[in-house]
Amino acid sequence: MPREAYTSDRIAPPVGPFSPAVRAGELLYLSGQVAQDPATGKLVEGGVEAQALQIFQNVAAVLASAGKDFEDVVRVGVFLRDMADFKAVNAVYERHFARPYPARTVIGVASLPLGAAIEIEVIAR
Repeated sequence: MPREAYTSDRIAPPVGPFSPAVRAGELLYLSGQVAQDPATGKLVEGGVEAQALQIFQNVAAVLASAGKDFEDVVRVGVFLRDMADFKAVNAVYERHFARPYPARTVIGVASLPLGAAIEIEVIAR
């Protein structure tokens, strides 16, 4: 099955050899996004909540490049450097998804690219 890659000029360029999103059949797989400011490529300041907000803006831009939005998301993976940020991230998350919520996993990790506090990946249909 051929892969079709998607990107957006509304996000920072990838920091490695990967596509921001790839369609395989009916599913769209988005690579993990950290809170890079599209203008500078640097992480936004302001803690995990500010980073989560930027990530959702980045994810929305990539979804839009494939004609999708948050209503099309079926699974979310969240990677946190500090599980104490779980509640703050949930507050931002709830602003972007409606019931029934996508399936989700939250995993605590030792580190993330660019020193990010959070990374989010999604799968959309």
